[in-house]
Amino acid sequence: MRKKWKSRVLIDNPVVLNRDQIEQDLNNGNQVIIQFSHPDFYGSSILEEVDELCTRLDENFGVRFYGHYSLSFDGHTLLRIPHVKTLHLNSLTQAHHIEALATLKNLHSLHLGIYELENSNILGIDSLYSLRDLTIFSEKKVLNLQNFKEFSHLQHLHVGGKVKNMDAIGDLEDLNYLSLHSISKLPLTFINRLKRLKHLRILLGGREHLQEIEENEIDHLEICRVRGFHDLTNITSFRALTSLVIEDQIQLNEIGIDREMKTLEELTISNCKGLTRLTGLEQLPSLRKLRIYKTAIDYDSFIHQVLPSSLSIVEFATANSKVDQEIQNSLLQLGFQKWSSSY
Repeated sequence: MRKKWKSRVLIDNPVVLNRDQIEQDLNNGNQVIIQFSHPDFYGSSILEEVDELCTRLDENFGVRFYGHYSLSFDGHTLLRIPHVKTLHLNSLTQAHHIEALATLKNLHSLHLGIYELENSNILGIDSLYSLRDLTIFSEKKVLNLQNFKEFSHLQHLHVGGKVKNMDAIGDLEDLNYLSLHSISKLPLTFINRLKRLKHLRILLGGREHLQEIEENEIDHLEICRVRGFHDLTNITSFRALTSLVIEDQIQLNEIGIDREMKTLEELTISNCKGLTRLTGLEQLPSLRKLRIYKTAIDYDSFIHQVLPSSLSIVEFATANSKVDQEIQNSLLQLGFQKWSSSY
């Protein structure tokens, strides 16, 4: 199944906790995150009160430490919240005693983004092996991913920055969601071993194509601002796609669908200024929603090609308001509905 995003309620540097409001927000289907930006805000007993809530609430209730500008976050702080299930240590420049993560036996979800991460083998902490959701990003030190073979419960992974042993991601047999952020030109063949993967995002970094990825069951594919990316000829290897998003790919000149893709329902192409051709849409019998924004595709050529009968919602925009109004009127006359977030 696709990763479901919940609305997030952030409670910043609280002096007291409104337990009734927290539980109401959770009952309404939100995530609730208590967050602290400086040690001055958790010097009292507030963390012990937070931990009491962690004991009886599920993983949709979490704790975040961020900021701490000019300070190094002290990992011993985590000893005060031993029952935390969802923990965010991100937007931090430095941290010390981060090995205190080993004391957290109830962690379900960890989001780690420390610019000057000292321990490049942090994934060797065995208490993390039961995680189901992990975000980890390292900009300064090369992060060693070799221990991923021990993360047998991991379903959602967002990894980025400087990494080595990325092939170990292929050992995550239950992985459903994978986001690769700012990773350049490392081989992606390990993705072929992820038989349960449904959602793949590739953001920033650099690579020219996805030719290494063989036929798969991925449901959602997103490629955004990947430097040098210019070749999408193997898109039909993603035979189970229902949603495809291509954004900010200035070197991508053509997208051609040369084989039937039976399940694709939504296609978004945004800010691909070098894209002049989009062909083969007749190979998409289930396409319902199409958005084309700021490309070099000629509207008249586009609209006169064979379009799937299933297509009902179309947006075609150039960022020229006068031209876009004319195009919108044309699309409405042809019976297409306007793209809206409410659909």
